[in-house]
Amino acid sequence: MPDHPDPRQCAELADRIRQWGRELGFAELRIGPARVPEADRRHLDAWLERGSHGDMQWMADRAALRHDPDALVPGVQRIISVRMDYFPPRTRRPAAQLADPEGAYVSRYALGRDYHKLLRKRLTELGRRIEAEAPHGYRAFTDSAPVLEKALAQQAGLGWIGKHTNLLARGTGSWFFLGELFTDLPLPLDPGPAEDHCGSCRACLDVCPTQAFRGPHDLDARRCISYLTIELKGSIPEDLRPLIGNRIYGCDDCQLVCPWNRFAEVAAEPDFIARHGLDSASLVELFGWDEASFLEHTTGMAIRRIGHEQWLRNLAVALGNGPATDAAREALAARAEHPSPLVREHVAWARTRLDERAAGRLAEPPAIPVKALTRAPVDPAARPAGTPASKDGTAGEPKDPTTGS
Repeated sequence: MPDHPDPRQCAELADRIRQWGRELGFAELRIGPARVPEADRRHLDAWLERGSHGDMQWMADRAALRHDPDALVPGVQRIISVRMDYFPPRTRRPAAQLADPEGAYVSRYALGRDYHKLLRKRLTELGRRIEAEAPHGYRAFTDSAPVLEKALAQQAGLGWIGKHTNLLARGTGSWFFLGELFTDLPLPLDPGPAEDHCGSCRACLDVCPTQAFRGPHDLDARRCISYLTIELKGSIPEDLRPLIGNRIYGCDDCQLVCPWNRFAEVAAEPDFIARHGLDSASLVELFGWDEASFLEHTTGMAIRRIGHEQWLRNLAVALGNGPATDAAREALAARAEHPSPLVREHVAWARTRLDERAAGRLAEPPAIPVKALTRAPVDPAARPAGTPASKDGTAGEPKDPTTGS
């Protein structure tokens, strides 16, 4: 194929790119334009002006690059957007872990291998395969650069941005990672953008433990548990600590209640299998990890990037939200003189909470509405015989998600 393929050759190449995408484990691949819609640029600017990004100053510092893919990768003509399903198989049901006040809840995406490394490696391989047929300039990204991934994916037709600000796809839900390959090849565009199918549903907005949503598509990161437990480096605001419950790394509630996730299935990628029993571990067990144990158990995982200090901070808050068991109180007492002021502060708060709870001055933690959090994928191994998988989202798919059961 020549250096500059003609339209027919580009169309043939696009078909091969889709085939390569399937071979590399991407559940779907779409080719979109290398521009961010004006509405998405305005939305980002308004969000930043409200301070909704909290301490994530890098969001504001690199906003201009998010606005313009060509400023990030000069000469880019197309953006190949991909998704890879990540919900880990053979894990304890999320609702059951959330309902266990002595259990630690880790967001499902973080239970296995760090997705950044896996997706970037696969996308780079896709770029190389294209290079072998049609020399081109390309760069691979996945949640690690100033790229408005969800806006670009929506424009390419991968799905629509739900009211919870996650990307949703018919027949798939939202349990997937996104990645992009920027290329200077003039490949034919896929139909897009995707239509919004959230209807009148507001389950995700109402279930949020910290009420982080100002309204549809408007998330205040400063109240979001994922931000508080991962991105925030300092003290967690005291008024929000009781609302975090036992969530020690991220939060999935807005996805767990989404009716569209009834169609999701577990990941086929073995790298996303939960490691070290983190899907069902106890708070006391994880709080007992010293720094060496933390680093050993989180090698190659996204969790590792928060560091041992934040790990203990998060666990202290969760222990303070749980029952005043002897094990919890002893574990906190053992960290009372920790060298980190951040850890000591949160341990002291948790110990006070448990003392008050033991004395009857503080109510027991509220029960998690397990029945409401039932939209997690079903492991094929656990699906009853004769029950069809809803891969294409057609059988029983609600016209308005609020009517789904």
